[in-house]
Parts: sequence; C-alpha cells; structure tokens
Amino acid sequence: MLTDPRITARELGIELQGLPQLRHLEEQLAAFIADLERDPVDESDEDHAARAYVRLLAEAGLLRWVVPGAHGGAAPQLRSVALCVIRQWLARSSGALDTAFVMQGLGGNPIAVAGSPELQARLLPKIARGEAICAFALTEPGAGSDLQSIATLATPRPDGGVTLRGEKCFISNAGVADSIVVFAREAPRPGEGTEADADAGARPRFGAFWLPGDAPGLSVVRTKVIAPHPIGRLLFDDVVVPAGHRLGAPGDGLKLALGNLDVFRVSVGAAALGLADRALRESIAHLQRRVQFGRPLAEQQGLLFQLADVATDHLASQLLVYRAAAARDEGRAEPDQPAMAKLHATESAQRTIDRAVQIFGGLGVTVGQVPERLYREIRALRIYEGTSEVQKLIIARRLLRG
Repeated sequence: MLTDPRITARELGIELQGLPQLRHLEEQLAAFIADLERDPVDESDEDHAARAYVRLLAEAGLLRWVVPGAHGGAAPQLRSVALCVIRQWLARSSGALDTAFVMQGLGGNPIAVAGSPELQARLLPKIARGEAICAFALTEPGAGSDLQSIATLATPRPDGGVTLRGEKCFISNAGVADSIVVFAREAPRPGEGTEADADAGARPRFGAFWLPGDAPGLSVVRTKVIAPHPIGRLLFDDVVVPAGHRLGAPGDGLKLALGNLDVFRVSVGAAALGLADRALRESIAHLQRRVQFGRPLAEQQGLLFQLADVATDHLASQLLVYRAAAARDEGRAEPDQPAMAKLHATESAQRTIDRAVQIFGGLGVTVGQVPERLYREIRALRIYEGTSEVQKLIIARRLLRG
C-alpha cells in the first residue's frame, strides 16, 4: 500500500544487512503506535505530553536509537535510516510525539560526539532511558539561518569555564528540558585580543556547552506556536558553565552545530513523509465515504487526478529521503542529498496536506479534525533545521561547484 511506511524498507532498495535490529523496527513501531491509539496521551498540556512521550518512547526502547551503542544505544552509531523510519511512523500519529523523539537526538548527539567521557557516561544512558529530556539551543533573535550572527556571549573564567549571557529563541523543550546544549560566541581569553578586535573584522569563534535545565541564572519565557509543544526563549544571566561541561575544543561550536544539523536534516524529511502518509490515508477514506451529487467523491474525476498527483509526489519524496539516509549510513553522503530530501519532502507534504484540507471542505479547517492538525504541524518543518530557501542554496552551490 502506498501510504504504508514499510515501503521504505522493502521497496526503496535500502540495504539492511549488518543491522538485524532494523528488520524488526517497523513491527515494533506498529505495536507502539497501536498501543498509543488505544490509550492516547492528552496533548492539551504541552509539558505533560512531552514528558509522557519521552517516557513511553524510552519504555518501548525507541530512544536507544539516538545514542551510540557504548552508552546503551541500539547500534554502534546513529543510523539515518533508522531515524527516518522511526520519525515517519511517529509523525503519522502525532507531531508532538515525533518532536519528543528527535529532540532527544538533537540534544544528545553533541554530547556523544564532543562531550568528555565523564559527561557521556553520566548523560547518554539517561537520555536513552528517558530520564533526561533534551534541548538544543542554537537559534537567536538575530541568528536564524545566519549562525555567524550568534550573539550569546561565553566569557572565560579563571577556572577554565565560561559565563553565558544572552538569549536563545524558538527552543523546543524550553521549560521541560533537564539537559541543554548551548552554542555561544566566545569572548577572547587574556592574550587573544579584545572584543573590539572581533568587531573590527576578526573571525568570530564559537563554543558549545552543556548545562542542566535548572542552572542558576537560566530563565525561560514560553512561546505559543501554531502546533503546540513546549517551546520558548532561554535567557542566560551570567550562567556559569564549568570547564568540564564544554563540548569539543574552543572554537569548535559552529562546526559541531552544523554537523549535528546535517545528521538530523534528512530525518526532518522523514517526519514530513509521516504527515503526508496520514494526509493521504485520511483523503482516500474521505473520498470513499463522502457522497455529493448522488455519488462518492471517489468517482469525481477531477479529485482523482489530484489524488494521483499528490501520491506520485509523495513517493518521489520517499525515494529522496531514503536515498540520502542510506548514503549517510554508508559514508558516501554529499551535502545536496539531505538538502534535496528535506526540501522536496517538506514542500511536497505541505501540498499533500493542503489538498487534504480542500478535499475535506469545511471539515478540513475544523479544529479537532485530522487535516486541520496536520496543516498546523507541517508548516514548521519547512523552516526549522534550514529553511527551504537555504536548502536550495546548498543544492545550487553543489551544482556550480561540480
């Protein structure tokens, strides 16, 4: 069946040998989603839903896919195909559920890649067990796509640590996260020049740091968005970060942030696939049961043409997403592959969901109906982890570079 995400493992040519766990992942996900449908989580309380979903994902063993095997993970390293399969299934059920899953990866992977052995041993097993909820604090009011404009400042301390002052915005899990990875502009250490030198044109240097959600000097201002989940601003008022909580070497922060986004970018496309899967399923069912002018909508030729268009578009998105995921797992990824996957999948899903709303008519814009929820949930995917316009730049530059 076209809208069955198991097509990703069987029909798209994904090589599963060497990772036996993945062969059983889809059955595990099907059982997990079925259990959730029988006993759904109340999403009216955003914080409660986030915590409940993290707990349930951990109990199902799904969070083991976002940490390396040495710290309780399901595989030696993060596997893009697995992340995509999971996100596609979860997003079909709930955008909040998908967000709960991926934030554990986005906030945990920098620790796995660049944290000290002590920090890894302390935090990563907790992330896999759902005992620590993660946040990834990168975006700022003046630094969205332009990360070189990050202004949150990390001022060096005599003990080797830093003090953070500044603001982050649109941070998922703001207010519920126990574990936060923060990226900041590094002020020069003694003998390295002055802030005035940086203002005069010296290349800025950025660092990455870990801090607990209850760090003194950290405060949260919540933000309301169209698809509700815990999100908001993080305000840093001289937050002290010990030397042992630095991730990577001084100046490695931006490279670490971009590398982390590169790992998860293709999985954003997979989440879009899940939303489109659900929209197609709902559209097909509505066309078959809704009668107008004496016959089902499924007999209206114009609507059938539209359904064929979005179905074809959707399958093309799946091919792009799983091609990029497989390439990453096999070590042959190019920057344009995840860019194409995210661009096409998110834009295609927006078209598919918009068509579902139109097919449903007045019901499509009624709060509580599935198409209305999907319409709100898809919109952010075209923005976060690189806007569609940024993905086009990546693709075009790759073409021009040859």
